[in-house]
Amino acid sequence: MATVAAPPTRPIRVLLVDDQTLVRMGFRMVLDAQDGIEVAGEAADGRIGIDMCRTLAPDVVLMDVRMPDTDGIAATRRIVEECPQSRVIVLTTFDLDEYAFAALRAGASGFLLKDVGPAELLASIRAVAGGDAAISSRVSRRMLDLFSQRLPSGPPSGGDEAVAALTPRELEILSAIAGGLTNTEIAERMFVAESTVKTHVGRILMKLGLRDRVHAVIFAYEHGLTGHRRPD
Repeated sequence: MATVAAPPTRPIRVLLVDDQTLVRMGFRMVLDAQDGIEVAGEAADGRIGIDMCRTLAPDVVLMDVRMPDTDGIAATRRIVEECPQSRVIVLTTFDLDEYAFAALRAGASGFLLKDVGPAELLASIRAVAGGDAAISSRVSRRMLDLFSQRLPSGPPSGGDEAVAALTPRELEILSAIAGGLTNTEIAERMFVAESTVKTHVGRILMKLGLRDRVHAVIFAYEHGLTGHRRPD
């Protein structure tokens, strides 16, 4: 009996947006060497990146945050609004770059340092293309520390109805996400299957109207949900 070959999987299409030619060349060399990923185009500033995103509809945009003309924050915000099929990973040189945090608030789904290794870069692109989020392991804890210092830990300033819709288990998982735990770590802590955690995470994002885990972290800190109890 003849075996029917599975249809080929469409490659992940990546748009590179950075004002430094050598940086774009370096990322292109890494990406071009990978099966299942292709560089859809390159842009030297945010304005061109926005235009190319509209035209090319890439799956993932690697976005520098510090660029002349239209910077990565403004470009990210426009892309999130106008190209919902595209996910943005912001790139920064410093792990406490205020521009990068602003870009996350603007809707970016990932945050990586420019000196990220090929393995982490590729894993982040694949994660974001699959609907997850990506934050460099070197900066995730610093990001959480920064939020904990700057955002309130008391009663939420808004979104009460959405928070009230969360079950106690969902609140517990949201708190764990805000603490930087992966689905595997949450599953181990709660003695449940990882698939169960993924289901809960999906429901949390849907109920709160969030794009991914990055924005779940931001939401949790903004609304005082870093503990396991429901706010008063």
